[in-house]
Formats: sequence, C-alpha cells, structure tokens
Amino acid sequence: MKITRITAWEVPLTSHETYYMAGGKTCDTTLSVLLRLDTDTGLSGWGEVCPIPHYLPAYAKGVIPALEEVAPVLIGSDPVGPEAVMERLNKHLIGHRYAKSAIDTALWDLTAQAAGLPLYALLGGRAVEDMPLYHSITCVAPDEMARMAREAYELGMRQFQVKLGADDDWQADAERLIKVREAVGAGPLVYGDWNCGADALTATRTGRAVAHLDVMLEQPCATIEECAHVRAATGLPMKLDESAHDMDSLIAGHQAGCMDAAALKLSKMGGLSAMRRTRDLCLTLGTQMCIEDTWGSDVTTAALLHLAASTPARGIMNTCDLSHYVGPRLDPSAPIRRKGRISPPEGPGLGVTPDADALGQAKAILD
Repeated sequence: MKITRITAWEVPLTSHETYYMAGGKTCDTTLSVLLRLDTDTGLSGWGEVCPIPHYLPAYAKGVIPALEEVAPVLIGSDPVGPEAVMERLNKHLIGHRYAKSAIDTALWDLTAQAAGLPLYALLGGRAVEDMPLYHSITCVAPDEMARMAREAYELGMRQFQVKLGADDDWQADAERLIKVREAVGAGPLVYGDWNCGADALTATRTGRAVAHLDVMLEQPCATIEECAHVRAATGLPMKLDESAHDMDSLIAGHQAGCMDAAALKLSKMGGLSAMRRTRDLCLTLGTQMCIEDTWGSDVTTAALLHLAASTPARGIMNTCDLSHYVGPRLDPSAPIRRKGRISPPEGPGLGVTPDADALGQAKAILD
C-alpha cells in the first residue's frame, strides 16, 4: 500500500457557547484542518487538528504549508507502521507537532483499516467498554456556572471543569468553585482551571479559600515550578495541562509533586504515536490522565476515544467528546455522550468518515 494523495480542508468550528478563560482568552469560532490520505488500494485515512493560537504554540494556517513541506516524504510511502513514517517526517521537518498530529492520526487510521481492526486494537487492545467524560463550564457569573453544572449533572455528567480567572477576581473564582461544588453535591469530580492565567499568589489565595472542599486545581500558572508552589501551599491536588507536553515535562511534573493528573492532548504531543508513549509513562508513574485535545470535531474525538478505550481504567480520569461543544458535526453517526460516558466508534480504523458537504471545498490537494 502506498500513499498517493493528500487532501486538506479548513473548516470553521463554532462553539455552542463562547468559552471565557483567564487572561482575556476566549474560544468561539476556531479553524479546524481536516486531512485525508488516499492510497493505491482505495483506503483513505483521516486526521484532524484544531489549534487555538493563544492556548498553545500552534496555528491553523500553518498546517497546510507544513503538509506541503512533508508531502514528498509522505507520497509514495507505505502508511502501515505510523511510528516509522513519523520518524522520517521528523527528520525532514523539525517541530510543528500540531501539524504532524493530523498526519499521524491518518496513518494510524490507515494501518488499522489495513489490518481490518478498530484502532484501539493496535493501541493496546480494548481495556474498557466506555470512559467517563468531563463537562467544561465557561467562566461566567458563579450562579450561572452552577446552573450549567446542575443541567449537566441531570444528564449524567459526574466530572466538571470550572474555568477560572476571566474577570481577574480571586474571590469570584472561589465562589465559582464553591457554587459548582454545591450544585453537584458530594462525589463528582470538580476542578478549577486557570489555563496558566494566574500568578502563584492569586492561585494560592483562591485555593486556600476552598481548601475545605473536595476540589482539584488545574494548571494555575505558566510553569511547573509555580504550580508546585501552589500545590504545596494549598494542599489541593493538581492537574497539569499546558506544562505537560512531552516525556521530559511529565517526568518533571511528577518529580515536582504537582501532577496528580495530566492532560494528554493529541496536538501538543504530536499525534497518537507520541501520545501512546506518554500514556504508558503516566501509567508507570501512577498519574491519572485526561485523554483529550485542544479542540476539534468528530475525527479528533474518535482518535481520543480509541486511545482512551485502550487505556486501563486505573489510568483514566476522563476523556473528552470535543464534537459535543461545536458545530457542525462532521460525521453525524459518530459517538455521542450517554449518561456522562462515551464509547469509541466501531468498525475498522477510526470508524468515522466526515460528510463531504460539511467539509466544503478542499483547500489543498497534493499528489
């Protein structure tokens, strides 16, 4: 089997509600790049990446130029064995992990299709039938956030990410955590996420104000060292996100004692090949994982669900159905959340195929 063509689309994804985050960051309409690798056998593999420039060093308009750069390496290659192909790509083009993540996903899709197996079978085998989800709550007024939490709870959600820091008011952030905790009652997981938007003092004041509650903090500050300071000062468990982006940073977070959980994101790791290795490291370290990505729709979500389904339950804190938060749906038959949980698609490969009408006209065709 040989890759014969690379086709890419740019598709705007619009959030059902605007996400307000610390530091004036918002997430409303973002550009997702969909990628299809065609082969001489008639099989096609899909990948997707939806970067948010103010969140991580990634840019949607940089994906297609990166594809053009690596096209001579990809076209004519056998896609079976994604890690070997990615090794050649990495020698040809250093960096640009986010762009490569879509390629890597498509290579895994093709490899699993060629084997006639669902992708999770190649990532470790089916370890769980379904996975818990978290529900992300935009940073607005505390009472409104509590209302959103109650609604999600009634639909079966039991894990809640509370965005913090949008109004630069630590007391309001403490109230947000208190009211969401009250809204969902004892038991569900509640964690407050600053997306690197707080300084250590502000995060510590917030954490100490809610230290009597069963809550967790997520990436309050920009560095592992600052996060470790907040972890020690508040005594609250912590999840690392932006700072946990490769093997070295995961080890550093573990050694600093501030990585009770970690967000493994497909695009920041550089694809399923690298993310599978970091998944296995977290299992070794005893770190719970959120298996997710920055943003995206059905292709990205399918890739995450396959990796999550192949992860032992002891390592999964949650995963994310990104498709739930945005429109349009690119594959209406793709999995949806049910009572706070979700399962991977069935069938060979990723198990999803974007609808041509939803994609629109291709932005680039390379052959």
